[in-house]
Amino acid sequence: MIPNGSPHNRLIAFVSNSAWSLYNFRLDVIRSLIGQGYEILVIAADDEFSSLLVSEGCRYVPIDFNNRSENPWQDFRLYRQLRKIYAGYRPDFIFHFVIKPNIYGSLAAAACSIRSIAVVTGLGYSFASKNWLYRLVRILYRRALKRTTAVWFLNNEDAKMFISEKIVPIQKMKVLPGEGINTDYFSPVPKTGPTTGSPFTFLMSTRLLKSKGIGVYADAARILKKKHDNLQFMLLGFFENSHPDSISEEELRTWQQEGLVLYQGFARDVRPFLGQADCFVFPSFYNEGIPRCLLEAASMEVPIITSFNRGCKEVVLNNSNGYICKVNDPFDLADKMEKMINLPAEERARMGRNGRAHVMRKFNVTRVIEEYLRTLREAVPASNEAP
Repeated sequence: MIPNGSPHNRLIAFVSNSAWSLYNFRLDVIRSLIGQGYEILVIAADDEFSSLLVSEGCRYVPIDFNNRSENPWQDFRLYRQLRKIYAGYRPDFIFHFVIKPNIYGSLAAAACSIRSIAVVTGLGYSFASKNWLYRLVRILYRRALKRTTAVWFLNNEDAKMFISEKIVPIQKMKVLPGEGINTDYFSPVPKTGPTTGSPFTFLMSTRLLKSKGIGVYADAARILKKKHDNLQFMLLGFFENSHPDSISEEELRTWQQEGLVLYQGFARDVRPFLGQADCFVFPSFYNEGIPRCLLEAASMEVPIITSFNRGCKEVVLNNSNGYICKVNDPFDLADKMEKMINLPAEERARMGRNGRAHVMRKFNVTRVIEEYLRTLREAVPASNEAP
């Protein structure tokens, strides 16, 4: 039930495609805002993380959401659904995340005369090729973002593309240091060093999409297993069966039967796995923002191999905290992985320390929290009256 006209103290809405993404990527921001006296309204598709957000002190409203649908009637229903929620709850300010909330949520907020910011967390599948879907999304984005207070990006390349395509004017844009990472939570664990007979362990943790480079990872494992004994290629992640880019369970089963990957399912807490890993691998060719998995690994002093891809190369400095490999090239990835295997343990530890120092300097979540607080102090007076 929508509490029409109910009183509140500086109600801020966070709108995304899933409660999971808000809990995993923005929990530190949400906690900080609650600590500063803001009420947080979460509007997202229901999943196992929605109750966790409620336990953190958020108000929660579920929405029917299909991020992969290309049905315009379903999208119009999402717009009407959001407009009804906004009109009822009357949040003082709204943050939208990912493409459909950015488009239809921004339009719904404007229809209710509520200020909002669209956070472009990455270009994603829609911008993978310049087909009809890309052209449609570009038109919709251009129309919706005219109505926002600002548009935030997570890397310079995404911002540059939106400006060059005249989707958003440069005056409206701001580039954040990614989503930020809590470097206290993701802190290094003591390395005891490899025991006799223990395998050298690579780890990849990601959504199970082809463009995240999982097939490249499996092919690199196949190459390396013909040259080296006692290697382990761990994989964490969850399937998105409705996503057109999802790998199939059959593909994954084949890789497991070949002994190429050791699939560990979805892990709510990746820290124990990062603590076991000698190297983190992420050969993505997806349109990334700033990949959270890279920030987590670097913050825990795990050396990284990633592709020369937008968002990825901002986190990994080649030869400093890891290696950069060619995009969608399993042979070059295998070469970089072999270099990592052959490094002395002391050199890998040095790379790990460099990675944590880089993340603390550039991607610490405190910088992101400060941006949210600065924006809300200007936009939502403490008295809850219009400036």
